[in-house]
Amino acid sequence: MRVLLTGGVGFIGYHTSRALLARGDDVVIVDDFSAAPYPVADKTRNANDLRREFGDRVAIHTACVTDRAAMDAHVAGAGGVIHLAGLAGVRPSFLEPARYARVNVEGTATVLEAAIAAGVSRIAFASSSSVYGNSTPLPALEDAPAVEPESPYAATKRGAELVASAIVRRAPATACAALRFFTVYGPRQRPEMAITLFMRAVLAGRTIEMFGDGSMRRDFTHVDDIVRGIVAAFDRAPAGYRAYNLGSGAPIDLAGLVRAIGETAGREARVEARPVPRGDVDATFANIERATRELGWEPRIALVDGLATVKAWVVDHP
Repeated sequence: MRVLLTGGVGFIGYHTSRALLARGDDVVIVDDFSAAPYPVADKTRNANDLRREFGDRVAIHTACVTDRAAMDAHVAGAGGVIHLAGLAGVRPSFLEPARYARVNVEGTATVLEAAIAAGVSRIAFASSSSVYGNSTPLPALEDAPAVEPESPYAATKRGAELVASAIVRRAPATACAALRFFTVYGPRQRPEMAITLFMRAVLAGRTIEMFGDGSMRRDFTHVDDIVRGIVAAFDRAPAGYRAYNLGSGAPIDLAGLVRAIGETAGREARVEARPVPRGDVDATFANIERATRELGWEPRIALVDGLATVKAWVVDHP
């Protein structure tokens, strides 16, 4: 299949591009190569690595997902669309809420409009566990109310879901899966994210700045598991709009994470507490029964094994 993949040279996008290409699909990537939150140099490295490994089976174009003409041009001939492009990050979303809304909500609407107009029947797109907020009972179920976002980022991800649901109602034969990712980590992760940031600090003997008292819990999910979930949803999600949690199902508090990173690094982790930033939720914890039942997906990579992949990446890419 020829697949249009937006955001295909970002962290999750790179790994998804590689998985599709490795199984024989041709991939057309659209990415705006913007600097935030994923550095341009990292995107450029990812693009070059994909071209080096897969040659002309991957086409990489620079464009923004809010550009309807560009999306129309690049979706032509595609059998499916995986929409991963967007602005990530809870904290920076408070500084640029309008930009987040434009890219995450308008961009999703633009991609879906272009895809449906081109006759694409299979769509999967990136949402986030942030849609649940602090008011959702845990472990979070996909049908739980998601009406109290803790940040503009969370609000835009929920807004993108609602727009997608409304758009797909007029194309009921289209399979459209909204994928709620739970704290994704692994090689090539955004450098400011906790696991990569902490691993670099511990290996270098620097102090880790940890938000709060270490009791915040996160459902850390390895990128390889996330990619398998994306591909499973793309291949198997039923017609209509459907949301799926993709998480490890095994949350750990930040203090436990820091200890595990220290053990993986072979060094003692030194910690300095910092106030919890605005917008951070107390805990994320996914109920993954729907993805297991409907997609045949479940996470495979334990935290200790996933941390080893991060250490290897950090050591090889100082």
